Amino acid sequence: MRILVCISNVPDTTSKITFSNDNTVFNSNGIQYIINPYDEIALSKAVELSEGGKGTVTVINVGDSSTEPTIRKALAIGADDAVRVNAQPRDAWFVANQIANYAKGENFDLILTGRESIDYNGAQVAALLGELLSLPSVSIAKKLDIQGTEATIDREIEGGKEVLTVSLPVVVGTAEGVAEPKIPNMRGIMGARTKPLQVIEPIEVKELSSISRYESPAPRSAVKLVDDVDQLVQLLHSEAKVI
Repeated sequence: MRILVCISNVPDTTSKITFSNDNTVFNSNGIQYIINPYDEIALSKAVELSEGGKGTVTVINVGDSSTEPTIRKALAIGADDAVRVNAQPRDAWFVANQIANYAKGENFDLILTGRESIDYNGAQVAALLGELLSLPSVSIAKKLDIQGTEATIDREIEGGKEVLTVSLPVVVGTAEGVAEPKIPNMRGIMGARTKPLQVIEPIEVKELSSISRYESPAPRSAVKLVDDVDQLVQLLHSEAKVI
């Protein structure tokens, strides 16, 4: 089985996010980047599925050369080879087109993405890939099992879950529960240095959207401590207006 895992290069969750140029540009100075956590779940599942010679795992990233440490970490976790599309990821439409253009001639049995990236939280790439490749696409997968040429997928829906059976090939956007993220060991880290990393140039994609400006969320208000039940009820009624 050939598996393609799409990974994003995102700011570490502990990073302090700021913007420049009148809030029109993300300020990347001093930011530590990591594999998008949901993509890391997808990668860990792909490695599990391929263990024991059952398949191969290719990771793909759309980004400039600064993303290569992230790609090498994915190789250290267990991917067999990697592809980097040499372009800045403008938006989900641009990214999905680049990945689809590569995947069209490769005959992958399974394409995995995270449910969303933690920087923009768009949750669009898996669905767009399915459309561009004319493949079934299932997002917010909480469990994934492969038996022969069929995938059984539990996905999260409002108020519960649904279980789907889908014929391969399929695109799956993974969420928590699909696999436990793997920590690369020393052998994996050393081996990642020599694993193949192919760099390809992007295709032209019509720009459908652009970011005009960023806004930081409003700061949290001060906490008010109350040790009297009657006062608490009054504040919930008059200030919080929740009762």
